[in-house]
Amino acid sequence: MILPAMKRIAFLLACTLGLAACATVSQRPADGTRAQIGVLETTDLHSNVMSYDYYKLAPDATLGLERAATLIEQARKEFANTLLFDAGDTIQGTALADYQALVNKPACDQELAIYKAMDTLHYDAGTIGNHEFNYGLPFLSQVTGTPFDTTDVPVEHCKGPDYPLVLANVFSARTGKPLFAPWKILDRRIRVRTPDGSMREATIRIGVIGFTPPPIMEWDKRNLEGKVTVMGVVDAAKKYVPQVRAAGADIVIAIVHGGVNTSPYTTDMENADWYLAQVPGIDVMLMGHSHQVFPDPHNPKSRYAHMRDVDNQRGFVNGVPAVMGDYFGKAIGVIDLHLTYAGGQWQVDKEATHAQVRLVEPRGEKPVAPDEQIAQIVAPEHAATIAYVKTPIGRSDFAMTTYFVAAGDTTALSLVNAAQHDYVEKYIKANLPQYADVPVLSAAAPFKAGFGGPNDYTDVAAGPMAINNAADLYLYPNTLTAVKIDGAGVKAWLEKSAQWFNRIDPHDAQPQELVNRRFPTYNFDVIQSGLTYAIDVTKPAGQRIEDLRYRGQPVKPDAPFIVVTNNYRASGGGGFPGLDGSNIVLSAPDANRDVLIDYVRAKREITRSLFGDMRNWHFAKTRTAGPVIFTSAAGKLDLAHADGIDNVTLLKNNGDGTATYAIDLSK
Repeated sequence: MILPAMKRIAFLLACTLGLAACATVSQRPADGTRAQIGVLETTDLHSNVMSYDYYKLAPDATLGLERAATLIEQARKEFANTLLFDAGDTIQGTALADYQALVNKPACDQELAIYKAMDTLHYDAGTIGNHEFNYGLPFLSQVTGTPFDTTDVPVEHCKGPDYPLVLANVFSARTGKPLFAPWKILDRRIRVRTPDGSMREATIRIGVIGFTPPPIMEWDKRNLEGKVTVMGVVDAAKKYVPQVRAAGADIVIAIVHGGVNTSPYTTDMENADWYLAQVPGIDVMLMGHSHQVFPDPHNPKSRYAHMRDVDNQRGFVNGVPAVMGDYFGKAIGVIDLHLTYAGGQWQVDKEATHAQVRLVEPRGEKPVAPDEQIAQIVAPEHAATIAYVKTPIGRSDFAMTTYFVAAGDTTALSLVNAAQHDYVEKYIKANLPQYADVPVLSAAAPFKAGFGGPNDYTDVAAGPMAINNAADLYLYPNTLTAVKIDGAGVKAWLEKSAQWFNRIDPHDAQPQELVNRRFPTYNFDVIQSGLTYAIDVTKPAGQRIEDLRYRGQPVKPDAPFIVVTNNYRASGGGGFPGLDGSNIVLSAPDANRDVLIDYVRAKREITRSLFGDMRNWHFAKTRTAGPVIFTSAAGKLDLAHADGIDNVTLLKNNGDGTATYAIDLSK
């Protein structure tokens, strides 16, 4: 909201009593009138309402909407005028989200916990991210309060958030009409300064338009195929932005669940904001999806630091002010937007405008306090989720972690792969006899391996296992999917995964980083179930996989295999060669996580001898002149040694919960 009711009443009272130089402008402002608006953004909240980790059953003060809310209220006190938007990936991502979507769905007249919390903050508008589609269209229709006219959704108007949702590039396959309103105009009263220096109140018409990544058709093919169609982000903008302008928008804000990529534009481009900024008529971009900070002026390693036509200091993309406020409620994005009225229209003053990201836990400081009201509002759902994830399913005699997955530790992946492999072998035997003689492999990736800091690791302690432990091992609500490929395809798959590692020069005496931090950890697939291989990080990408064997025998390029994975990967997610949805042989109705939970329940006892010693890949032995290093959480070296990772040593603790380790590639 730009001018909250109480603030406006006080402002008008002051005007009436002569305590402020102000008046209400009923006509258009005079040329030279200026306005300042704090445009606030959350993005990729992923249902992190509370500052709490349901997988560890412990508070986490570094994240959560309840703390981002404090930053929002602080910004509202700083700016006379504010707007608040959300850039998507809002309703999925925590055990709380899964509990409400899969275990105890709200009634039609009830709101999701995340939306209840957001309504207390009075958002002005939001858009739809790719993960909004994970639970299917019927659920999305219900919880957003948006009737869809598609093939499998009953047309019913349920309770959604109080703020409007806009989305311009997804359409009903049945009617061709947009699934959500493509755009909306918000009429807001704002305080402005006239050329004579007095403060007045004026009306501004703000157009908002939303976009989601077109690859949703691949990532959620099972939920969307035949039901919706998508349009490229730029194509949709060129179609609808002129409509927003024609409807009288003074400024247009694009809320886009996407990031910045300068590669040539395509209609299925995932991160098209660099091109979206060039569409005439867009004044501001609120970005997301990439789980990053933009601008990030104090980080010389920021991927935006040297990107052409991108200002990583002040927050501009091709001349358009833009911001990306991290993820999980770790921060908010703030654009200090300055407008000047000239020539009969509001214009962005680019010299005065700038963007910044404000962190819940500023570097070197304590986290901001939470907004206590939010905890009260979602207390029932929060408590019910904790009770749910504590449901026991089995016991393990060893710890399963991802602290040293970059060094070859597969303790957090082997159980997942064993469960997936078991499911598909049984399914083939019962339903697909034509594949009875085809070897079944299984692929799993470390979803949490340090991208989000020292707490962002899978860590399942030895002892009783509950649902929260399974959710820690398998973070996303993907559905189990299997593809049929050949030996060459398996090698190509692993070559893509091996891009997680930087190329190491054995003759360089300086420290070299092992891990390519720009490569998502969820794309580092480890393929097991009888497969063994070596990775030679001294070779260029695409030439690293060596000694590829299945049950001790060399893998022939034309040898057939079935590989178990998830719907995201099988349908093209991550851009793996040969995976585009065309070679799927099984699209299971069951989620990978549920397959894992059922497997542990059936086994009851998870032992290291059966599941903890499956180190099926290793680095090709190489002597290096200098140290090869990687970063992980501090104080975990004993775990590496317990898991048989004996070639890793501690170099130093970094003082922020992380440590720098060295790996000896010659051992």
